[in-house]
Amino acid sequence: MTEQMRDELVSQIKTEIQNHADLTNSSNDRLQEIVSEALEEKIKQGRENLGKSNLAIASLNFRDRKSITESVFESIRGLGVLGRIISDNDITEVMINGHSDIYIEKDGRLYRSTDKFESRRELEIIITKFVSRAGRAVNESDPIVDFRLEDGSRVNVVMPPIALNGPIVTIRRFPKEAMTARKLIEFGSITPEAAEILRLLVTAKYNIFVSGGTGSGKTTFLNALSNFIPKDERIITIEDSAELQIKNIENLVRLETRNAGPDGKGAITIKELIKSALRMRPERIVVGEVRGAEALDMLQAMNTGHDGSLSTGHANSTHDILSRLETMILQGAAGLPLEAIRQQIASSVDIIIHLSRLRDRSRRTMEIAEVLGYDTQSRRISLNTLFEFKESGESTQTKVIGQLCRTSNPMQNTYKLEMAGVRMVI
Repeated sequence: MTEQMRDELVSQIKTEIQNHADLTNSSNDRLQEIVSEALEEKIKQGRENLGKSNLAIASLNFRDRKSITESVFESIRGLGVLGRIISDNDITEVMINGHSDIYIEKDGRLYRSTDKFESRRELEIIITKFVSRAGRAVNESDPIVDFRLEDGSRVNVVMPPIALNGPIVTIRRFPKEAMTARKLIEFGSITPEAAEILRLLVTAKYNIFVSGGTGSGKTTFLNALSNFIPKDERIITIEDSAELQIKNIENLVRLETRNAGPDGKGAITIKELIKSALRMRPERIVVGEVRGAEALDMLQAMNTGHDGSLSTGHANSTHDILSRLETMILQGAAGLPLEAIRQQIASSVDIIIHLSRLRDRSRRTMEIAEVLGYDTQSRRISLNTLFEFKESGESTQTKVIGQLCRTSNPMQNTYKLEMAGVRMVI
C-alpha cells in the first residue's frame, strides 16, 4: 500500500468514526475497539469489491493494520494537526480561525500555515480535549473559555454561535527557559546600563509597573525583573493564567484566579487573591496583570508595607498607564475623587517601564521613568524620564535600528536606594 493510499484510508476511517460514533465518554480502550472494527469493515469491503485500491486494503498484514489503527487513534485522541504545529518550539503563537485557516507566529512574524483540519467536527473534538483537560466545558450556552495546557500554554476558545466563522482557538506559548536580563540585552530590548539600574531598583524595593500593548513582552520582562529579587524573600504571585517563571525564589507562593463553574458560582478574582495574599506575610506581591477594580487593591498593597511589588498593565505610554490605572480604580470605587486616586497612584508606584512592539516586530523598551509625585498645581502626576528609546536614521520600514539611551535627567527619588546602601548617582 502506498503512503498516499494509507493516508486516505486513515482519513476515511477517522471521518467515519467522528461522524457516527459518540466519543465524548469513550475510554481509550473502547476507542481502539471502535477503530479496529472500522478498519476490519474496510478490509471486508475491500475483499468484496476487489480493485487496485481495495486489493491493497484487503491484503493488509498485521503490522500495517496495527500502524493504521494507531494513526487513527492518535489523530482522534491526540492533537492531530495542532499537535504537529505546537511540537515546533520556535512557534510562539497559534491562531485558528475555523478549521481551514491556521496562522502561526514564529520569530515575531505571522505566517499562514499550510496545515488545516479536515473538518469543523475534527476541530471541535480537539477543542473538547483541551477543555476537558482543564476540567472545563464549552458549548453553545457557554461559548467562551480560557484555560492552560499542561505545558503552561494559554488557550482561549470562542465557539459558535459567538464565532461566526467556526471555532476560534488562540494559543500563546511561553519559552521553557525563564527570561533573564542577559537575554533581554542580547535581544536589544535593554542596554547593560539600564539592566544594572533596574537590578538596583528591584533590589532596593522600588514598586515597578510594566506597561505596553498586547504582545509587547510585559510578562517576559516581568520574568526578567523577578530574577533580581533577593532569594531569601517571600514572594506571592497572582495571575489570571499562570505564566510567570520565577526560578530563583524558594519561598514562593503562586496563586491563580478561577472562573465561575457551570452554575455561575465559585469564581475567584484577582481582587480576592490580593486581599488573601496580604494575610500570607508577603515581602513582595507580583501581580501578572491588572485589568480592573483590583488595581486599587494592588496600589494599596504597594503603599502599605509591601515595597518592591511588581505588576503589568495594558497601555500605550508611561502617561497612558496612569490614566488607565485611574479608570481601573473607578471601576470598583466610582465615588472616589479623581485627585485622591491620583495621589494614591503617585504614592504607590515608583517606576514605570514601557514596552512596545515596533514595526519590524521587535520588542523594545521604549521608556523607563520614575514617578515624582502628584502636582497640586497642574493636578497631574509628574514623571521623570530616565531612559528613552532613540531610533537611528539608518532604520528602515522592515528594520528598526536604535537603542535605549540614558537621558540627562538625574533620578530624584533616591531614598530607597540610600536605605539599601546604594550611594551611586543614577
